[in-house]
Amino acid sequence: MTEITAAKVKELRESTGAGMLDCKKALVETNGNMEEAVDWLRKKGLASAAKKASRIAAEGLVSVYVEGNKGAVAEVNSETDFVAKNDLFKEYVADAAKVALATAGEVCDMKAFNCPKCGKTFEERLTDLIAKIGENMNLRRAAMLEVNNGVVSSYLHNCCGDNLGKIGVLVALESTADKAKLEELGKHIAMHIAASSPLFLDIASVDAAAVEREKAIFTEQAKASGKPENIIEKMVEGRVRKYYDEVVLEEQAYIMDPDKKVKQVIADTAKELGTEIKLVNYVRFKLGEGLQKKEEDFAAEVAAQLGK
Repeated sequence: MTEITAAKVKELRESTGAGMLDCKKALVETNGNMEEAVDWLRKKGLASAAKKASRIAAEGLVSVYVEGNKGAVAEVNSETDFVAKNDLFKEYVADAAKVALATAGEVCDMKAFNCPKCGKTFEERLTDLIAKIGENMNLRRAAMLEVNNGVVSSYLHNCCGDNLGKIGVLVALESTADKAKLEELGKHIAMHIAASSPLFLDIASVDAAAVEREKAIFTEQAKASGKPENIIEKMVEGRVRKYYDEVVLEEQAYIMDPDKKVKQVIADTAKELGTEIKLVNYVRFKLGEGLQKKEEDFAAEVAAQLGK
């Protein structure tokens, strides 16, 4: 039997745009013959779905799912918000978070996951959905959080169905405190994260290069004031502290009580409940962040459809 190398799979994927697993399967079925593999994909309708892959998918939905001491969040994109309202699409996205929970949030493992609903892989199910609806879609990303003792809380902003929305947040709290009280705290912190969009959990996790870059900017700005070196140093230190207050979750002013930082709210709750509470981690997915949306005016869209 011909060896199916990663290079061959990559080559077929690049030439057809079909999914990685589909390309591997096509090569296995055709004993590594590239031309026959392309035909195999076309016969299965996968090549037509691949044509849609060049179209930008920046709409869609985010889903969350929490079970026991674990929680997962996933983002699936579509080309238009109209498709994001489709019941079949919504069902797929809701299932994406459940599959993410079962696969530790690894997208490659999610795609290979055998879906009990249809007897196909999760990627094949998406391919069928693309063919049925006629739009490009993409299982973009996923993440999972887990605690030993405590809770994983979730929050969805712009909720548009069970476990579906435009911004999804997970918060992991380690503690032996009352689960209901922890859940309430976690939910409120998740709401804060949705609104405040922190970049880092705590000061220790701030990227050193990012801090040095900010310091360099602040130093140049301070030098322009013409103040002495020792004053400039203090000014820069103050600006760095302000930077932490803006981007670090624990240092941010809590949206429900701006006089307190998030870390103080956690400490106060821990004192009230009589046990330690540790904010272990968080995840925030905002739909389409980092994706470039294609902008077309309506007249151009109509002209394109008429072939003008």
